[in-house]
Amino acid sequence: MKLKLARTTLKSKPKIIDLKKLEEELATKSIFYFDKDNSHKELKEMIEHFEEKGFSVYMREVKYGLDENEYIYEVHIIA
Repeated sequence: MKLKLARTTLKSKPKIIDLKKLEEELATKSIFYFDKDNSHKELKEMIEHFEEKGFSVYMREVKYGLDENEYIYEVHIIA
């Protein structure tokens, strides 16, 4: 499964990360920001994947502007 990380600027394209790379990055950080272009279904599948491996996962939407479409997903993955 491939997910899109949050954009660093409004005009840039989101970077893509797969679950294997995400698991490797868990050694150094536990908070990840994902782009709004990810489907809710994909994010739920990612959460289920990590919960099956024994992690606690918390996800929420973070608004960064007044427009309804200006948000990203913040995901905490804790061992």
